[in-house]
Amino acid sequence: MLETGDIHRFASAGDFASYCRCVDSTRTSNGKKKGSGNAKAGNKYLSWAFSEAAHFAVRFEPLAQRFYERKKAKTNGIIAIRAIARKLARACWMMLKHQQPYEAKLMFPG
Repeated sequence: MLETGDIHRFASAGDFASYCRCVDSTRTSNGKKKGSGNAKAGNKYLSWAFSEAAHFAVRFEPLAQRFYERKKAKTNGIIAIRAIARKLARACWMMLKHQQPYEAKLMFPG
């Protein structure tokens, strides 16, 4: 909470995930890389915290572990962990913004 500040300053969950450095900053067009944004923009401590939380989610949450295994089969382990970190950042924004409890079924459907 101290690193985030007022949650209402983020208009969407994507904006919050971007602030937490959980999204990619590359620009693509027609499948080709056209440049990159500022990869250092955002909060490095939140980036680290959500990455650590993703590792623990894979260890202790069966739905997260299933999502991780599916994503890892398509790409690699680092991208799969960052995808879970992004999902956790979005869930954190939803919980703080709407004052609702955590529900793993909403984060990892199917």
